[in-house]
Amino acid sequence: MNRTIAKIGSAAVTVTVFLFALFLLVDYSLGSYFVCIILPVGFIMMTAGLQSECESDRKVAANIGMVLAAVYAVFIMLVYFTQLTTVNNEQLNEQASKLLKFNSYGLIFNFDLLGYGVMALSTFFTGLAIKPKNKSDKWLRALMMIHGVFYLSCTFMPMTGMFTKISSGGNGLGGRLALVAWCVYFLPIGILAFVHFGRQEK
Repeated sequence: MNRTIAKIGSAAVTVTVFLFALFLLVDYSLGSYFVCIILPVGFIMMTAGLQSECESDRKVAANIGMVLAAVYAVFIMLVYFTQLTTVNNEQLNEQASKLLKFNSYGLIFNFDLLGYGVMALSTFFTGLAIKPKNKSDKWLRALMMIHGVFYLSCTFMPMTGMFTKISSGGNGLGGRLALVAWCVYFLPIGILAFVHFGRQEK
């Protein structure tokens, strides 16, 4: 059952990241917000599967990755649930809109970046815990660990105020394309994890 759950989680990660990229390209924000609520659940399932199978001398790294995956999920689910409920259904005044509306690059946007920064740390430690047995596992480990670099940009770039400057002009196309690029990078992680758990079931 462990591997089956982890395989389903990997499939959920793959599908939701693909749909996220698609909704970004067609500029359908509600669709992208919805799949981003599902993505953390799949990510936790996938990470838990990798954590459960790691060897004892790598348990500390795997456990750190698992805890960080849960922290990521809390941030991201709160961000996008807010967009689908409070922001979508209520008339917000200007101050509340600046704080809560994702496209305003305010507080809620910064929480989103912090969440994905924590996710990057989670993939780094989870990748560190993997002991590859074949080529695809080596790629999975490398992609997860390299993804950890995103922690730095996601955590420290908002402190510079650059996103506030971006929000004052433009239609957000550059930001959407940057997120699509992230999807292109992360999609193979979901696919390789799915292959990993599928291979173990045989």
